[in-house]
Amino acid sequence: MFEGARKARFAIVVSRFNKEIVDALLESAQGIFSRYEIANVVTYWVPGAFEIPLMAKRLAKSGRFDALLCLGAVIRGETAHFEHVATQAASGILQSSLDSDIPIIFSVLTTENVEQARARKQEGARGALSAIEMVHQLQQVANICD
Repeated sequence: MFEGARKARFAIVVSRFNKEIVDALLESAQGIFSRYEIANVVTYWVPGAFEIPLMAKRLAKSGRFDALLCLGAVIRGETAHFEHVATQAASGILQSSLDSDIPIIFSVLTTENVEQARARKQEGARGALSAIEMVHQLQQVANICD
């Protein structure tokens, strides 16, 4: 399954903010890449979720990667800051994917509290699987279009 993706190159962009949560996301993502015997995975760290889109855009434009996975955790606080960070991170990641024409997977948790974030640590695995599947599907489309 997803045989062609084995040779693909992946980057993971990880936010340091809410590190305990994000470390669990990263561990679950790495488990999927390992399970599918994908060895070409590089991790890049950024300060927070707001900085993810710029790093994703630069990595995508480099031409070195077939897909990117973005991991972070934005947890609601007492101010509107949550909405701004979450919205801009999602928007920036989507725009970077569309502009670069490579899959950039949004696995940034947006939760009401830490407990909800801890319960969703497998989102990293789901994101990694999405990245692998998108590379595979785009390879299939390329084969049809060539």
